[in-house]
Amino acid sequence: MSASTESHFSISIPDSQLELLQQKLSLVVFPDELEDAGTAYGAPLSDIKRLVSYWQNGYDWPTHEAALNAELPQFTRDIPVDGFGSLNIHYVHRRSAVEHAIPLLFVHGWPGCFFEVRKILPLLVDAPQECPSFHVVALSLPGFGFSTAPTKKGFALNQYAEVAHKLMLALGYDQYVTQGGDWGFFITRRMAKLYGPQFIKAWHTNFPITAPPSHKRPLLLISHLLSYLPFLGYTEREKAGLARSLDFLTTGSGYFAIQSTRPQTLGYGITDSPVGLLAWIYEKLAASVEDGKPFTDDEILTWISIYYFSRAGPAASFRIYYEVTKLEGLGALATQESTTIPLGHSYFPNEAISLPRSWYKVPNLIFESEQPSGGHFAAIEEPEALVADLRAMFGKAGPAFGVIEGKSGFT
Repeated sequence: MSASTESHFSISIPDSQLELLQQKLSLVVFPDELEDAGTAYGAPLSDIKRLVSYWQNGYDWPTHEAALNAELPQFTRDIPVDGFGSLNIHYVHRRSAVEHAIPLLFVHGWPGCFFEVRKILPLLVDAPQECPSFHVVALSLPGFGFSTAPTKKGFALNQYAEVAHKLMLALGYDQYVTQGGDWGFFITRRMAKLYGPQFIKAWHTNFPITAPPSHKRPLLLISHLLSYLPFLGYTEREKAGLARSLDFLTTGSGYFAIQSTRPQTLGYGITDSPVGLLAWIYEKLAASVEDGKPFTDDEILTWISIYYFSRAGPAASFRIYYEVTKLEGLGALATQESTTIPLGHSYFPNEAISLPRSWYKVPNLIFESEQPSGGHFAAIEEPEALVADLRAMFGKAGPAFGVIEGKSGFT
């Protein structure tokens, strides 16, 4: 594989872009809102007004930009993609001081970004002596953050997997493990299928997706049909997860339909209007934490600013929905794509889609953990819990201990 040399990267947004942002914010025209609308119609007007006011009169991007640069070692390098030329990929990379640390690739989704690794990075790299340590890589997916975007149609799961895998090889990690949620789940699942077990030795997700019971899995289907019986019934948490999943599919997934069918049309408004971008993403952030720890306004606006100032523009991040659904079909996302390498699941109660545990059972599922709180953005919402699960899976008493020969995570 041919890949360019690594370049150090620091976020540095020009004053001209900051000034333009403030001009646009000063010209905002808010929509009206029905009485007692709550969140049923989308992002509440009061929330968006509060955030816009703070964006104008309190939030200081240069301060947060400096903090990101100080906390996250960032780099770029060109990665060649078969049929698509080379893409300049932005990534965070921090090695542990532990010689035998486990190389781990963290893959975000939408509306996530490399920002999500911020809280878990120090916990993974500088672990207590009794816990495994990790060398951590967190890339900005093509079209996200400060990575360039593909310019040709057809860039889908295989290509995202190829970019991430080639990045790890370029960094010298010829064997590694992965962690991902949202699109990160689908990408790392595809990576496990394409590159395991030779290169990828195990994978972990906080957003497991699987197919519902059907004739293809007759025993599971029978169990589901008999779930009304007490001894075969679902737990209260599983029932709540099914209800939450149904609610998401019926009332919360409109963005998926738009981004997978007309991403370009949506892109004009979201790219031109920072307030439109804020509302579009804020709704997803707020839904994840409605019963848990809320994001701070500074976290939200830093998150949104990364999208607003992104190298390819925020519209580029929508296209993964279109390309994947058009090339593989919507149903392909819910299929149980077979992998053979060790797999771990972490279940967070406020996740948008949470299914009964029996639906997930596959021979290579070696680790499961149910967390008491947290939602879709586990790395930001519950960093200690997510890291604890990774430590439990890969630690000395864990089922994936020593999965990479010579890289146990311990001195």
